[in-house]
Amino acid sequence: MIIKKPLLFVFIALSFSAWNQNDVGYLNGAFVTASTLTNEGPADSTLSNNKGHTDQRIGLRLKNTSFGFSLFKASPKNINLIPLIDLGAQYNDGVQHRNGIGFLIEARPIKKSYMRIGGLVDVSNSTLLNPGNINVSDLGKSQELWFLPMTRLAYTPNEVFSFQVGYDKNFIGDGRRSLFLSDYGKPMPFGQIRAQFWNMEYSVNYQFLSENFNGQRQSKYVTSHYLSWDILPWLNLGVFEAVVFQPKDTLLNRGYDVEYLNPFVFYRPQEYSMGSSDNVVIGAALKATLKKTTLYSQIVLDEFLLSEIRARSGWWANKFGLQVGISGSLDLGLSFLTYRIEGNMVRPYTFSHLTPLQVYGHLGAPLAHPYGSNFSELLTEINWKKRVDGKLKLKLIASFGFQGLDLNDLNYGSDIYQSYINRPNDFGNFIGQGLKQTFFRTNTRASYHLSNKGNIHAFAELQTQYIEMGGFKNLSFLPMIGIRSYLWNDYRNY
Repeated sequence: MIIKKPLLFVFIALSFSAWNQNDVGYLNGAFVTASTLTNEGPADSTLSNNKGHTDQRIGLRLKNTSFGFSLFKASPKNINLIPLIDLGAQYNDGVQHRNGIGFLIEARPIKKSYMRIGGLVDVSNSTLLNPGNINVSDLGKSQELWFLPMTRLAYTPNEVFSFQVGYDKNFIGDGRRSLFLSDYGKPMPFGQIRAQFWNMEYSVNYQFLSENFNGQRQSKYVTSHYLSWDILPWLNLGVFEAVVFQPKDTLLNRGYDVEYLNPFVFYRPQEYSMGSSDNVVIGAALKATLKKTTLYSQIVLDEFLLSEIRARSGWWANKFGLQVGISGSLDLGLSFLTYRIEGNMVRPYTFSHLTPLQVYGHLGAPLAHPYGSNFSELLTEINWKKRVDGKLKLKLIASFGFQGLDLNDLNYGSDIYQSYINRPNDFGNFIGQGLKQTFFRTNTRASYHLSNKGNIHAFAELQTQYIEMGGFKNLSFLPMIGIRSYLWNDYRNY
C-alpha cells in the first residue's frame, strides 16, 4: 500500500459522513462481553454495554434467544439441543432442491463461558442454493453433499476481555453488505480476542483459510484488527486493518508468521520489515444514530497513491471501495416496518493480488462484498411484520447496478482471484470497464413462524433477475418454497 498522507483515509471517511448501521441477521451465536451475558443472549450484533450506549464490535449477526429442547431441565448449565431444518425446492429450468438437517448443542459448561457445537448436513443438486456451505463430496446422479459448521466457544473472564474460537462466520459492519468482513462466503476456523474499555472496543480476529490452488488444497491466513470508538453517544468511529499471508512463498517456507500474532502491530510496516508481499487492507467506518434513523458507511483502501488520484489518471493500483447507507424503522400502529437504502462501489482490482493465496478471499469466494470488485450497486431492503403475534413476515430486497467482467482473456478487475498482472492497462481504469453487465435483482419472501424450538419458518419466495450484457438481455423468475430454521443468513440475493 502506498499512502503519502496516513490520515487521508480518516478525513475521507469523515467528509462523506460515513456512518454504520446495525443489520440483524439470523445467525445463532455466542455473546461477547460479561456485561451482556444472560440466559437470553444479545438481541443483535450491536450490543449495549454497561455505560448505556451501543458499541460497534465485530458483529456476529446474533439472535441467540435460547431455542431448542432442554436436555437437563434441572441443570444450571442450560444445555439445549436445537434442531436445524433447511428444506426447499426452487424451479430454475427444472426443479432444484436442498435437503438439510442438523443440530446444535448449546451450553454454558463453566461460569462465564458459552459453547455451541453442531452444524447442518445438506444433500442438494444445486450449487446456487448452497452459496455459504462447504462442498464435501459428489454423491452421483447430480447430487452433492454440503456441510455448514456453526461451532463457537467463548470465555469472558471479566467485563474487559472476551476470547472466542470456532468454525463459523463473522461480520464487521452495519450494512446488508460489508467491505471489511462479510458472512456471505464460506465458514472458516478462527480465533478472536476482544477488549472493551472506556468508550472503545478493540478486536483481533485470526482466520485460517484455504484455497484450491495448483491442484491441491493450500493454506493461507488472515489477521485483522478492528477498533470501535463511541466518540459521542450517537456517533461511532471504526478503524479496520487486515493482512493476508501465506505460509510459503517464492522466498521461503515460513509457516505461520508469529509477528502477525501481535494484537497491536501495524501490518504494513511489519510487512515491509519482513520483506514479504503480503496483502494489507485498511478501512474506516462511521455511524450516526438519530432517533430511529441510522446513517452509516465504510471506506476500504487496498492500495492508494494521492498524486494519481489528483491527476485523475485511472491508475490501476488506486484500489478502494465505499459504502454509504441509511436504515431505520417505522411504527405503523398494528404493524412494524424496517427499511434500508445502501450504495456500494469498489474499484477494479481491489482485494486482488498475484495468486489466490494472497487475495482477500476464502475457498474461491470474497471475504468482503460478494461481487468482489469493479462494480457499483444500489440496494433496497424492506421488512414488515405485525406488532402483536407477528408470525407472518414479509421481506423485499432489490439490487440494481453494474459490473465490468473480464473480456478477451484479460483481467479487467472484477474477479479478485485473477492475478492483476494480466491487466490490459496501467492507466485509464474505471468502474464498469471490460464487458459491462447491468443487473436488477429482487427477492420477495413471505415466511410464517411454525415453531420456537429451532425458530422454524415455512416460506415462499420469488426471485427475479434481469441481466443485460453486450446486447444480450435475459429476465428470469425463480420461485421457491420450503421450511427452514431462521438461525443463519440464507444469502441468494446477488
